[in-house]
Amino acid sequence: MSSKLEPVDPALLKGLREHVHDRLRRAIISGELAAGSWLNERSMAEQLGVSTTPLKEALRRLEAEGLVATEPRRGVRVTFDAAQAEEMGLARAALEAMIARMAAERIDDAGVELLRDCIDRMAQATATGDVAATIDLNEEFHDAIHDVSGCRYLHRLMLGQRVYVHTARHVILGEQEERERALAEHRAIFEALSRRDPDAAEAAMRSHVLRSARRHVQTAFEGRTPAQDIPASKEQTP
Repeated sequence: MSSKLEPVDPALLKGLREHVHDRLRRAIISGELAAGSWLNERSMAEQLGVSTTPLKEALRRLEAEGLVATEPRRGVRVTFDAAQAEEMGLARAALEAMIARMAAERIDDAGVELLRDCIDRMAQATATGDVAATIDLNEEFHDAIHDVSGCRYLHRLMLGQRVYVHTARHVILGEQEERERALAEHRAIFEALSRRDPDAAEAAMRSHVLRSARRHVQTAFEGRTPAQDIPASKEQTP
């Protein structure tokens, strides 16, 4: 009889380019790389232990995501700041609130039980301090609401926010107090959905997303010593 094989860690399936891109994106959204910082490719490649090829590709993707900007004869500069983070939070709140309203109008008993199970598992993960599981369940909960709502168009709009939201969750959910607060807010959303109350579901979701967005801005930008600029190379020096 052949022995049972353990599943491969999904993280290992990512290519080097994906890892570099994820690491830089998280550093920017978390505030480690401050807005206005000039990024020297050679220095960053050395710090990451990679060649400049995957780094250049990562920077191109970050520019497409609106996190950095390339300026002729100067180099690449971080553009993501507190104002942009707040703006993205406002956009997400508007979309998620409307999705929650539609979900409350369309949810069936199976949908209620699906969300109840997710909340129960989230409570267990929160109680045991399992950060990774809490983040995963947080995303599962919101995705389930999207599915229940049947709002395919609004869900497609939300996909543009997914990169930011995922990283922001990692920034703020590392704190136990924040995980407990998020759990309470998710319970309120669930209760409104289970009652089929569109007004309450919309209000609870909007309140949750806006508060989370404010917390991300506070954690990533307020009271943080600005990251030291990575020295520009001669060809990047203004």
